Amino acid sequence: MTEPLLLVGASGLAREVLAAGITGVVGILDDDADIQKTELSGIAVVGRISDAAKRDEALLVCIGPSETRMNVVRRLHKFGVTEERYARYVAPSARVGDTSEVGYGSILLDAVVVTADARLGSHVVVMPGCTVAHDAVIEDFATLAAGVSLGGYVRVREAAYVGMNASIRQRTTIGSRSTVGMGAVVLTNVPDEEVWAGVPARRLEKRS
Repeated sequence: MTEPLLLVGASGLAREVLAAGITGVVGILDDDADIQKTELSGIAVVGRISDAAKRDEALLVCIGPSETRMNVVRRLHKFGVTEERYARYVAPSARVGDTSEVGYGSILLDAVVVTADARLGSHVVVMPGCTVAHDAVIEDFATLAAGVSLGGYVRVREAAYVGMNASIRQRTTIGSRSTVGMGAVVLTNVPDEEVWAGVPARRLEKRS
């Protein structure tokens, strides 16, 4: 990536993106007043998130929680920031099959493997070591923590979160804004806005 780029969010995810070797980053935007004009991993915090609308650089939203990331993108949309402003970042060690798609604003970190005919939406975050099998669909703002494995035809719906080292059986759906816990083995569909964990995974609670 060579075009000038601003990271949105002075976060752990931003540090991971920088550590993965992203190039062209000229600054970071964050709303925390206490860190203005400081640095994160050698990159200066150059303003607030709303300043994105006044600048011309490409943007990459580096905010870990799915719904927070979604809210920031929707806020920027109200300021006139369009989808075309957002970059994609695929780490050099990640591999995306030629027939798979990655949407605007999405981040794929080290050792991610996306095989055949998968579709990743916009502002998806896939942490290191994940496997996304054939024909999987990951909708906008979803997050896969490190080491997640998705079987073929899995669908992860909008703003869902799948915890570290979870495994999702083929042809299974993870509902919108749902959470799957660390190490879970999901064998059946997870409804919207529920929290599931365990082996095999079961429902723990309904989100309010």
